[in-house]
Amino acid sequence: MRARQTDILIRNEAFYTAFTTRDLTAMASLWASEMHVSCIHPGGTPLFGRDAVIASWARILSSPVRSSLQCLEPKIHLLSEDLAIVVCFEQSGGEMLSATNIFALENGRWVLVHHQAGPVAGETGSAADMPAPRLLQ
Repeated sequence: MRARQTDILIRNEAFYTAFTTRDLTAMASLWASEMHVSCIHPGGTPLFGRDAVIASWARILSSPVRSSLQCLEPKIHLLSEDLAIVVCFEQSGGEMLSATNIFALENGRWVLVHHQAGPVAGETGSAADMPAPRLLQ
C-alpha cells in the first residue's frame, strides 16, 4: 500500500511541476487517455472529456502571466486498488485554494481523471494556519 501512495504522490507532484514549468506535453501525459476525465478550474465551469480538459490546460499554460503554484499538505485516500483521491492546498502568491485530484490506474500507471480547485472559505493565510483537510474513511 505504501508503494501505491508514493506513486500517487509522485504523479500529484508531477502535475504541479507541469503547471509551474508550463509543460503541456507533461500535463497531457498525466491525464487519462482511455477513461472519462473532467476538470473544474477556479471560478470556471465543469469541463468534460480529454479534448476539452487538455485544451483548457493549453490556454492556461500558454498565458503570458507566470504563476508559481505550490501544492501543500497533500492527503491521499485510497478508494480501491485502482482509484485514489488527493486533497491538498494550492498556494499561488497570497491566494490559497483547496484542490482535489482524482487518480485512477490506466494501463498500469496512475493518471488524473479529475482535478478541481477553488478558493478556501474565510481569510487566506498559510496552510499551517488552516485546518488540515479531513477525509472520510
